[in-house]
Amino acid sequence: MATREERPTTGGRLGPAERGSAWESLGSRTFDLVVIGGGVVGAGVALDAATRGLRVALVEARDLASGTSSRSSKLFHGGLRYLEQLEFGLVREALRERELMLTRLAPHLVKPVSFLYPLSHRLWERPYTAAGLLLYDTMGGARSVPGQRHLTRAGALRMVPALRRNALVGGIRYYDAQADDARHTAMLARTAAHYGAVVRTSTQVVDFLREADRVSGVRVRDVGNGAEVEVRAHAVVNATGVWTDEIQRLSGSRGRFRVRASKGVHIVVPRDRIVAESGLILRTEKSVLFVIPWRNHWIVGTTDTDWYLDLAHPAATRADIDYLLDHVNKVLVTPLTHEDIEGVYAGLRPLLAGENESTSKLSREHAVARVAPGLVAIAGGKYTTYRVMAADAVDAAAVDLPGRIQPSITDKVPLLGADGYHALVNQADHLATRYGLHPYRVRHLLDRYGSLVHEVLDSATPELLKPIAGAPDYLRVEAVYAASHEGALHLEDVLTRRTRISIEYPHRGVDCARTVAELIAGVHGWDETRIAREVAVYAARVEAERKAQEVADDESAAALRATAPEARSVTTRPNT
Repeated sequence: MATREERPTTGGRLGPAERGSAWESLGSRTFDLVVIGGGVVGAGVALDAATRGLRVALVEARDLASGTSSRSSKLFHGGLRYLEQLEFGLVREALRERELMLTRLAPHLVKPVSFLYPLSHRLWERPYTAAGLLLYDTMGGARSVPGQRHLTRAGALRMVPALRRNALVGGIRYYDAQADDARHTAMLARTAAHYGAVVRTSTQVVDFLREADRVSGVRVRDVGNGAEVEVRAHAVVNATGVWTDEIQRLSGSRGRFRVRASKGVHIVVPRDRIVAESGLILRTEKSVLFVIPWRNHWIVGTTDTDWYLDLAHPAATRADIDYLLDHVNKVLVTPLTHEDIEGVYAGLRPLLAGENESTSKLSREHAVARVAPGLVAIAGGKYTTYRVMAADAVDAAAVDLPGRIQPSITDKVPLLGADGYHALVNQADHLATRYGLHPYRVRHLLDRYGSLVHEVLDSATPELLKPIAGAPDYLRVEAVYAASHEGALHLEDVLTRRTRISIEYPHRGVDCARTVAELIAGVHGWDETRIAREVAVYAARVEAERKAQEVADDESAAALRATAPEARSVTTRPNT
């Protein structure tokens, strides 16, 4: 095991200097665990291992949360619909995790959110739904949030005036929780770095190392400059989500399970297009549809269809968007149109493959397997249960680690920014005066950075405390901080994940791309040529996505999306 002196911490900073030292560490140290994949599960594994006292490295081919973990419904929820599928254990586990996030681990990032379930059938539907919600509440759903509340049709319409009167006979309101998934994942990775994990993005696994019949590490390539290095480890964890099977083939080991990719598409519309005080959950013929409050917007989703094409760039089609509009418009007084859409995003769920089952009915349970000596794979599950998945993966790897490992303690380890958050919320007016900002702006920053808000603002010049032109919900200093502290290496990292400008504005980030690139340039030392390239690559990505969203089928959409150049030169086997 590593001593404290062998595992210097960086305070969770993932900047250019830390990136350089991380590369040196990868090639010079022997780790207990190497984690492949910088999504929520991989970051969770890194934090779990680091807080058990293990020497751990996390490598990601693209960016933190660049795959599924930035493209979810952005909910921390128990999975109400899984009760109908009799997956009681999964729901109970997810509700426990939601409670931990709300109260102890990430109160600055995870917030309660209410949903109205419109009732459309008299007599049987209310008691049936109430029974399910009662089970939801008693399993732990009503601890830090209110329990279910029954409403007449008039009461439901007062809560959500946007609903057509003939679309419901009554309603039930219940609560879940939501978070910015990409921000949460990035903060999770930074917390792992704070506790000694070596975290490095744009670092692709290109081969596995072996000693006799066991995996003894990986060979990685810096996708920026092409340099390669061997990383020695007692065990490797494959936490690559929908890429699990590809990484498994690269390792030369036979997998114990298969992963099926299911595409989920969401659209984002302005808040004033749906007049409501609560989100909505609607039944569809296949699953459920959420209308989720998101700052000054609504997120409407999701679809659930098989995807067999480019795993790095799932493409939303016009058929996907029409499906969402058609279903939500069935209950709205004023229908949504394509012109109302501010943003669109598509993600892939890593589902454990079943036999002859539709993706909407595949289990969301996770699976962990020691597929070879020194190699563990983990897949499936839900974003909400990432912490449990991470602990299971480290436990599975324990057989290959020297000595006895400590039990998981991540249920007691707050993420960076959580400590002191509640006190700072009470002091928001004082902070606003100190930094010369409006109190609403300080509260917004607190819900993004928590108690790290001082780190964000203390070094900012008056110019950096101004809003980004074209994306005024964000300050200029946030773009700088994303590059200096949060591991953002490219313009798209800032516009799509460190902020959510790419889905929150109709221009999808193009109008402010030049401004943001110039802010990042000061951190990374970009010249004019590099700035122009970053802007051009991002603009081409947005244009390709827009074109893909005009065609009806996946194959055509994927082909159009593939025409855009890549910010990173990742080869055919990406990590997450």
